[in-house]
Amino acid sequence: MLDVHKIRKDFDILNNQNNPIIYFDNACMSLKPKQVISAVSDYYVNYPACAGRSSHELGDKVTSKIKEVRDLVAKFINAKKSEEIIFTRNTTESINLIVNSFKFKKGDIILISDKEHNSNLIPWLCLRDRIGVIIKILKSNKDGTFDIDNFKKEIIGARFVSLVHTSNLDGVTIPAKEIIEIAHRHNSLVFLDCAQSIPHKKIDVSELDVDFIAFSGHKMYGPTGTGVLYGKSKLIEDLDSFIVGGETVSNSTYDSYEFLPAPEKFEAGLQDYAGIIGLGEAIHYLNSLNYKDIEDYEYELNYYITSELEKIQQIKIIGPSDAKYRSGIVNFYIENMNMQQMAVMLNDMSHIAVRAGRHCVHAWFNDKNIMNSIRLSFSFYNTKEEAEIFIKSLNKIMKII
Repeated sequence: MLDVHKIRKDFDILNNQNNPIIYFDNACMSLKPKQVISAVSDYYVNYPACAGRSSHELGDKVTSKIKEVRDLVAKFINAKKSEEIIFTRNTTESINLIVNSFKFKKGDIILISDKEHNSNLIPWLCLRDRIGVIIKILKSNKDGTFDIDNFKKEIIGARFVSLVHTSNLDGVTIPAKEIIEIAHRHNSLVFLDCAQSIPHKKIDVSELDVDFIAFSGHKMYGPTGTGVLYGKSKLIEDLDSFIVGGETVSNSTYDSYEFLPAPEKFEAGLQDYAGIIGLGEAIHYLNSLNYKDIEDYEYELNYYITSELEKIQQIKIIGPSDAKYRSGIVNFYIENMNMQQMAVMLNDMSHIAVRAGRHCVHAWFNDKNIMNSIRLSFSFYNTKEEAEIFIKSLNKIMKII
């Protein structure tokens, strides 16, 4: 069982009595424990040097630390080799790396869902416009769950499947293992956007047999500007270089170059060493907790708030009605109302931080003709008391709007 009150002590912002805040915007960015902040500060104070370049003790320490984190990430997701881990700035950059480095050709069919974040939609549309790949949109069931029967039809002839694992729109997690097994039977490769899933559930790339995944540090209690792309060795080795320059080559002349092997050939220029080291500390923090406890606890918060929202006639919840299918997310709207106004009122009234808007899933909102919504997204440091304050505040607002 999670000791939430003990956990909250690790997050200084949650203990500021002069400016108390209820933070329900974790799907956008999670808060950072002091252990992560300390690790970042330690780099800048005690060994602020380059990795892999400088032959002195500070450089050696950074190089060693980055290797430790790469090994840690590989173990965290159960990758077979550390070389399968590429450091990026975020999930968006990881997806762009695949789109621009994989050897796609005109006519290749790529399947994506109707709930993809713009980061897993726009790069594919740009690739379509540039070389003529075919993008097919997999429609979800009416309740937002994945339509596996339709997928079995659409997978025929597809070369690549790129899907969000847990949706930032409604918190629904797709049946990834079944999807991957079906895709592989049809010789299709599968990428999973795990930005929303990895802070809340265990990801095992070997057990899933997934070809690529990506995730961001800032959503899993790590620093901003950090991300990871995982790919099976044989697939990573076959990717073309995307961003090139310093640290990607072993040698060069005025008219030639020799690329380093993966992952180095994808990590051009000076890296965010402090961020990567902080990401490692965030993984240590997650490893100190139990994912089953995290899932159970966040479900309790979701269930309570969902139950209370269902008492308000005007409110419509996006996604399945049962909270157990929506991970740590509750997303709702009122027809013909700009929900941004309500978000501002929640902040001004009770210092409640929520996300209002289209959550980078504009295509879905346009398709459904919904203006925008308010999304609450939970973490293991949120409390039932905070949920109760939200409901009380919301009911007050409903009386005056």
